Amino acid sequence: MKFAFFMMPLHLPAENPSLAFERDIALINYAEELGYDEFFVGEHHSAAWETIPSPDMFLAKAAATATRIRLGTSVINLPFHHPFHVAERLAFLDHLTRGRVTLGVGPSALPPDIKLFNIPFADLRPMMNESIDIIVKLLGSPDPICYDGKFWQLKDMALQLRSYQQPRLPLAIATGGSANALDLAAKYEMFLFSAGNKVPPQGSLPLEKQWAFVEQAAAKYKTTVARDRWRIATYVHLADTREQAWEDVQAGAHRDAHDYFMTIGGKANYESYPGQPEAEITVGSIADTRGWIIGTPDDAIEKIEALNARAGGIGGIMQTTHEWMPEARYRRSMELFARYVVPHFRGHTADLKREWERTKAANKAGQLPGVGSKPPQTAPSIDDHKSNVFVSR
Repeated sequence: MKFAFFMMPLHLPAENPSLAFERDIALINYAEELGYDEFFVGEHHSAAWETIPSPDMFLAKAAATATRIRLGTSVINLPFHHPFHVAERLAFLDHLTRGRVTLGVGPSALPPDIKLFNIPFADLRPMMNESIDIIVKLLGSPDPICYDGKFWQLKDMALQLRSYQQPRLPLAIATGGSANALDLAAKYEMFLFSAGNKVPPQGSLPLEKQWAFVEQAAAKYKTTVARDRWRIATYVHLADTREQAWEDVQAGAHRDAHDYFMTIGGKANYESYPGQPEAEITVGSIADTRGWIIGTPDDAIEKIEALNARAGGIGGIMQTTHEWMPEARYRRSMELFARYVVPHFRGHTADLKREWERTKAANKAGQLPGVGSKPPQTAPSIDDHKSNVFVSR
């Protein structure tokens, strides 16, 4: 499995934005130090809490110090940009990072952003679909392309410099389970970022049925898809005890859900049942509905194994970053996950655990030389007498 992060980011409107950006960069560097594989950053333009408008610019700065971890957008909202500019900027970033970029795309899911750009809601997905088709053609073709779509028109346009990765940099799409996104993932052989919700949004496929849909679509398009390109995104917070983990998240998670997300998008996405009163929506109920992983490393292992079984096999976990508690506690969670959860799923501790069991079994069977018995008594040697003489002098 691969282990990644998704950063919106989410910061309080009252805090110094410049310091928040520096803290976000530092978090990417810390993730790299701990051995995580990927870090993805979102794009937002309004509502004051999600404050990175240009993830590619942000990742260019991060790449100067984080030199190993793979970097990506999650997501660039394609209806807000000309597709040529998206392809060109991300190909450029791919060169700056020596081939570490994944272009994650979406139609935009932030209601204030959609209002800001004054795009009819019904046009968002069709605009995204056309844009993806154009971007794939631009990244793949050394020759100029023409495109006459409903939303985008190109005439004899070509990238003067295509991506560092060949034949093109990989694309990804984020989804709650919409058939449109799953179809696009198969058509263009994209990475798939699925939400870990137990109950999907209305009209979307549950996690258990998503990959079968992708495989059917791939058969239709005669493309190749693989489960190792599938990431499941969810919130994670670990501590040394389950009680401490839940205590850590209560105030901050309640604040983000009730003060921000329910303001911009309503409470339906957080309800355990339709029409649930807001006063009944607790951090515990949200965590259960949306599949959050809160607890100890052992709890995380158990929940990820259950999630993997439920989905029929996934390629990785994407942790959504948060600031629900002091930074030191969040970094401790990242460390615990890297120390105990990641190696479990990669098999890096399997040999050590097996060797320790063999050692304990040998001890119990009395097979370890000298364990549990006194050293044999032997007569003094000539060398011993010589040593005594030297000591006495």
